[in-house]
Amino acid sequence: MSASEEFIRARDQLLATRDDLQAARSTVQWPRPERFNWVRDYFEPFAVGNQQPALRVVDDAGGDEAITFDRLLHRGNQVANFLTRQGVQPGDRILVMLGNVSALWETTVAAIKLGVVMIPATTLLDGDELGDRLERGRVKAIITHQELTARFTRHGVGAAVQISVGGSADGWIDYADSERSSDTFAVVDTRADELLLLYFTSGTTAQPKLVAHTHSSYPIGHLSTMYWLGLQPGDVHLNLSSPGWAKHAWSNFFAPFNAGATVLAYQYERFDARALLNVLERCKVTVFCAPPTVWRMLIQQDLGKWNINLREAVSAGEPLNPEVIQTVQTAWGLTIRDGFGQTETTAQIGNSPGQPLKPGSMGRPLPGYHIALLDADGQEAEEGEICLKLSGHPPGLMHGYLDDVQRTAQVRHGGYYHTGDVGWRDADGYITYVGRTDDVFKSSDYRISPFELESVLLEHPAVAEAAVVPSPEPTRLSVPKAYVVLVDSVTADAAIALSIFEHIRERVPPYKRIRRIEFAELPKTISGKIRRVELRRHEQLRRQNDERGELEFWEEEFAELKRSRER
Repeated sequence: MSASEEFIRARDQLLATRDDLQAARSTVQWPRPERFNWVRDYFEPFAVGNQQPALRVVDDAGGDEAITFDRLLHRGNQVANFLTRQGVQPGDRILVMLGNVSALWETTVAAIKLGVVMIPATTLLDGDELGDRLERGRVKAIITHQELTARFTRHGVGAAVQISVGGSADGWIDYADSERSSDTFAVVDTRADELLLLYFTSGTTAQPKLVAHTHSSYPIGHLSTMYWLGLQPGDVHLNLSSPGWAKHAWSNFFAPFNAGATVLAYQYERFDARALLNVLERCKVTVFCAPPTVWRMLIQQDLGKWNINLREAVSAGEPLNPEVIQTVQTAWGLTIRDGFGQTETTAQIGNSPGQPLKPGSMGRPLPGYHIALLDADGQEAEEGEICLKLSGHPPGLMHGYLDDVQRTAQVRHGGYYHTGDVGWRDADGYITYVGRTDDVFKSSDYRISPFELESVLLEHPAVAEAAVVPSPEPTRLSVPKAYVVLVDSVTADAAIALSIFEHIRERVPPYKRIRRIEFAELPKTISGKIRRVELRRHEQLRRQNDERGELEFWEEEFAELKRSRER
C-alpha cells in the first residue's frame, strides 16, 4: 500500500468513527511510511480541479478573499518555483512572519512541496527575540509583511534571501513576483522523518526551545486533531489562533485540510466580541475553536441574537468555568468541548464528538496516543505527570528539540515522553488537568494546583486574569497567593480583595484556600502565557525582605478586623 493510500485509509477510518472513540482508538491503522510528502501524497490529488473554497480570509476592515483548493495548489507551485529562483533549496530554512493573509497558506504548501524547513514566527517579534530566531534557526530566507521589514533593518539582522509581502521594500524581493512563475512544480521526494517545521516555544520558564517536527509528525499526526475538532468534509472551520504559534498549524492548516474542510481566517486589529459573532453568522461557520478568554468575552453578549450555524464548539488552554459552558448551551444548544496538546505534539487528549462530557475534564486519550500518568517514582498512578508511551510510536510526537540532545533526553526517558504537565484520571478514564510540574507546590504538606485555584478565581465577575504561586510562610512552608488583574470597570482596593477572599472561601476547602492577593500586572511571554516562574522568584524576594506590595492584601488581616469589630 502506498503512503497516499495509507494516509487516506486512516483519515477515512477516523471520519467514519467520529462518534465512537473506542472504535477510533482500536481500529484506526496509523500510516508509518518511510517517505511522505503531504502535498504530493494527499493535498495535490485532492486539490486538482477542486473548486471548493480551501481558504477564506476576512478582516475587520471589510476585506473578504476566498481561494479554492485548486487555486491554492496553483499558487503553491508558483511560490515553490519563485523560491527556487532565489536560491532556496530543499533543507534550507525559511522564517515566515505573516499574519492571516493568503500568502501564509501559499508559502506553507510551497515549503512542503519544495522540502524546505519552515520557522513560523509571530508578527509581534522584535529586537533580540527576532535576532535569536534568525541565528539559532540558521535562516536562509525571510518572508514577511512589507511594513515589518524595517524591524530587521533597525536591528541589523536579516538573511540571504528577503521577501516582502504586500509591497516592495528596499533590499527585499517583492512576493508579488511569484505570480509570474510557472504553476507546475515537481515535488521533492521527502523522507517521513525529514524536518518540516521548527517552532520556538514561548519560554515560560527558560530560553525558548526549538521544537522540530517532520513531514509525518504534524501532517499525519494532526489526524488526531481533526478527530478531536470533529471536522467533516465541507465544514467551515474558524480557529482563533495567531500565526506563528503551533495551534495555527494545528487548526488553520493540517486538521481542516486533512478533513477536506474550508479554513476561515479572521484578521483583526483589536478583538471585538460582536464583530466575531457577526463573522460566525455571516460566514456560516460550522466548527469553532477559541481559547477560554474569548469564550468568556463572548458570553457578555446576548448570544441568542445571532443566527449561528455551529455544529461543534471547542476550547483549549484551560478549563472553562461552568457559567460559560451553561450560557453557550442555553443560547446555542452546544456544549463546548475541551482538549489538550502541546507544541511538541498534536492533540493528545480531548472530549471528542458524541462522547459524554464531565465538567472540568479535558477528556480521554485521542486516537494515536497511549497516555500514562506517572508519579514521582515513575510508576503509573491515578494522578501524575501526563506521559506518552513511546512503545506506541505516537504519530504526532516531535522529532526532538533541535540541536539539544540533553533537553530531548530529559523529556524522552524510561520509555515515555514526559509532557511536564500533571493530571488525574477518574474511574472512567477521563483526565483532569492539574498544572505544570514546575507550578504545583505544597502548603502544609498538601499538593496545591495553581490551575485549579485560578479557575475558581476567574469565576469572580471582577477578575480578568489571575496567577497563583506559593508565598513563603514559616508554619505552612508556603501559602497560595494570587496575583490578580481586574476587569476595567473595577478599582483595586480592600473591598474587592475581601469580595474575592469570600468568593474563594465559599468554593475551596480551607487547606488550599488562597491566603494572599495582590493586584498587579502579570509578566507574560510574547505568546501571552503567564510567566509564573518570574512571579515565584519575585514572591520569594518579597518574603526574604519582609516587603509588601502597595495593593497586597492578606486574608488574616480581614479576619482580625472582623474580630475587633465584634468585640
